[in-house]
Amino acid sequence: MNTTTLLGALLPLVPMTAGLVGLLLPPAPRGSAIGEATARRIAAALGVAGAFGALALAVALLVTLDRPAESSTTWIELGGLTVTLGVRLDGAAALVAVAVTTVALAVQIYSTGYLRQGPPGEPDHRYPPYAAQVSLFTAAMLLVVVSGDLILLLVGWEVMGLCSYLLIAHDRRLPEAPAAAMKAFLVTRVGDVGFLLGIALLGVSAGSFRIADVLAHEHGTTTLTAACLLLLAGVAGKSAQFPLHTWLPDAMAGPTPISALIHAATMVAAGVYAITRLWPLFEATPTALVVLGVLASVTLLLGALAATAQDDIKRVLAWSTVSQLGYMTGALAVGSPPAALFHLLTHAAFKALLFLAAGAVIHSVGTTLMSRMGGLRRSMPVTFWCTLIGLGALAGVPPLSGFWSKEGVLAAAEQAALHGDGPAPAWLGWLVWLAGLVGVFVTAWYATRLLLRTFFGPPGTPLGQPPHDPPAVLRWPVLALAVPAALLGLAGFPGWFSRQLQPTPPAASDAVSDLLPPDGLIHLTPTVLLPLALLVLGAGLAWAGWRRGAGADPATALGPLRPVFARAFRLDDVQHTLVVRPTVAMARTARAADERVVDGAVTGTGRAVRALGGGLGVLHRAALPRAAAAVLAGALLIGLAAAVIGATA
Repeated sequence: MNTTTLLGALLPLVPMTAGLVGLLLPPAPRGSAIGEATARRIAAALGVAGAFGALALAVALLVTLDRPAESSTTWIELGGLTVTLGVRLDGAAALVAVAVTTVALAVQIYSTGYLRQGPPGEPDHRYPPYAAQVSLFTAAMLLVVVSGDLILLLVGWEVMGLCSYLLIAHDRRLPEAPAAAMKAFLVTRVGDVGFLLGIALLGVSAGSFRIADVLAHEHGTTTLTAACLLLLAGVAGKSAQFPLHTWLPDAMAGPTPISALIHAATMVAAGVYAITRLWPLFEATPTALVVLGVLASVTLLLGALAATAQDDIKRVLAWSTVSQLGYMTGALAVGSPPAALFHLLTHAAFKALLFLAAGAVIHSVGTTLMSRMGGLRRSMPVTFWCTLIGLGALAGVPPLSGFWSKEGVLAAAEQAALHGDGPAPAWLGWLVWLAGLVGVFVTAWYATRLLLRTFFGPPGTPLGQPPHDPPAVLRWPVLALAVPAALLGLAGFPGWFSRQLQPTPPAASDAVSDLLPPDGLIHLTPTVLLPLALLVLGAGLAWAGWRRGAGADPATALGPLRPVFARAFRLDDVQHTLVVRPTVAMARTARAADERVVDGAVTGTGRAVRALGGGLGVLHRAALPRAAAAVLAGALLIGLAAAVIGATA
């Protein structure tokens, strides 16, 4: 194992160690202020140290990685199938690892201040396990990033699901938190069943779960199509693609730092990254790409339209995440993993920034509802400017990061539509391109609405002390994330950065292929004027509606569509009617059958035997004359039977 592969192996181990040590710490005695403060400091130190150590390793890997590297050792052999322990590293893995660890470190630092208090005036007693769970969440995502084996990737994939359940339900004082956590767990499990079956198909076909062996094997067309479609089920669950997207907005019941972690760099990014990791398989399966492209287009528009009518600031950002994930999977569907990864990285920066800035607003005004905010621009100037950068990047305002990455997605879709480039059919390119253009307009509209309703207009009615910028422990992570949100897009231009990520082709036949092109990720064409015009139009209409109503909600212009968009086309209700209610009815029927038929048969048998025994007991306790008469009657019957049998013999 050389230095590069050692760095890759240590990446998930460092935060995992911090998380396990944090979970094993003895709980502080309740009521002991000194003990609880000490436990909190130790937990915070472990969480921050684990995230910082992982970030240092990721940066070192990015700097030292000059070519793809892989190292593995056999772990288990079962019936001719090999499961290995190892890492598979390339430029894409190094970049995603840096993004994950950067956001994780910002979240750990931010959480030390954001979760300082639980109920009013009381400390948050559950902060130590929270910090440990964040570390395990980070480790699980990093395991997905560097894993060289599908089974090892599946382990990280499932641990993320468990940690998301625990973290969303952290604040148990909120009645919606446990329900949201359970919904996230169950919906993503539905997709994970398909993901597991897809991995099993590929492993059985290749005779090994090592990613290099799976990619090198010549799979049958039917097997490959079925496996890729099953894998897409898991991707739809983790990356919140239609129709398994409904868990993501409800996950806002968790603490705001966890919203930033889930929406920016972990969980939702895992599905997109998994497709890029197995891209040669999907590239050879046009059916899977068509399914992915249709789902991506629906997800993109659904998330954008739902965001236009939300009053909760976190739900606006949550639905925007759904929409932006549609851009990423749309880029994959038209055959451009580099554009998808580029947007994944910029999205991680500006979405983490937006959630942490929203957390600062919520921490200050005491509510998540934009209808109770307003006029915060002067009282919270730092938060305002950081939010402005984040929303500009989200909408695609040049020269912020989101402009370059979103233009890369639109350019890839345009090439597929107009020139038939890539493995997808031309009509799919048209679908993704048109959906992306409409998404630009709608995103600019709801991003402008959020900015105006939160920071402009008359002051709202905050619940508590006057609004103010957050303390340093909350402010510095927000300021730090504003830098990549503004400038990361420039890394897509050709130059030193791109050359560092383009390795020299190795000699090994099963070497890892790097998906990042040497000529950069940005190729501006005259068609960039179309999304810019849509951007200006969307922002202008939102501003005009706000001005016309003297600071009123621009969403009133939606008219009768507003409640439809606010309920996200009532797809939750559809799922509840078609899935939840029949499942609950089946469960009740099964319970009734178990209690009345199975248990009833057992209980009835016991009662019958007991009654029979009781009757025989009564007979045994008969008086002497009755007993003698019974004996004589029995003897008479036996004698009569013997006589009859003897006469007939």
